[in-house]
Amino acid sequence: MEKKKILEIKNLTKRFDKQTVALDEINLEVYEGESLGIVGESGSGKTTLGRVILMLTVPDKGQIIYEGKNILSLKEREKREIREDIQMILQDPYSSLNPMKTIGWHLEEPLRILGNYSRAERKEKALDMMKLVGLSREYYDKYPRELSGGQKQRIVILTVLMLNPKVIIADEAVSALDLSVQAQILNLLKELQKKLNLTYIFISHDLSVVRYMCDRICVMNKGKIVEIGTSEEILENPKEDYTKALVRASKMELVQD
Repeated sequence: MEKKKILEIKNLTKRFDKQTVALDEINLEVYEGESLGIVGESGSGKTTLGRVILMLTVPDKGQIIYEGKNILSLKEREKREIREDIQMILQDPYSSLNPMKTIGWHLEEPLRILGNYSRAERKEKALDMMKLVGLSREYYDKYPRELSGGQKQRIVILTVLMLNPKVIIADEAVSALDLSVQAQILNLLKELQKKLNLTYIFISHDLSVVRYMCDRICVMNKGKIVEIGTSEEILENPKEDYTKALVRASKMELVQD
């Protein structure tokens, strides 16, 4: 069966100044239901790519095609609708939650902003969604300080899922967590992907995380795509010198750990 393209990125370019080219003619396809890893050193352009897809950063030129439309040229009202479909998991669960607000408030806030749900409907959906990540109803009235790091990240993930997105961008989504908790969250993300038919764009410097999560890997350096292929191709038989250096460095880190 032919894979369905959910995003198509064409000639995407972003300069911050004459010397700094964050994205240089990026062309990339993302397929429905896959996990695509975006890897590279700091300054490679991977985070800028994520921000442009989320329409948080305006590129100098290029297109992002979603459901047959170039989302970068849409009017603001139309962009708002697309933003419900393309969401981002924030990196640090410790700073992502308001310590003065309950978990229930955090989960209902996206629905409150939309304005399409009554108070009762918001609470009912929040309680139903909590089951998805293994949290009981008692957490609804708790505050972030009462939760562990892993539980906080489950709430951060849930706030994204409340809008029923199709594409989720995860930028270093587990880097702030302990290794044992990282494994739990990664397993949860895989389970959610199967249940909800989610498409992930997983931005990370950690090749062990990308190896576990991703079907394909896109390697970036200095704003360009250096190499792209299946996870096995990239990690077991890299072709480009830059990719080979990344893989060697990752293996050295694992030995040191």
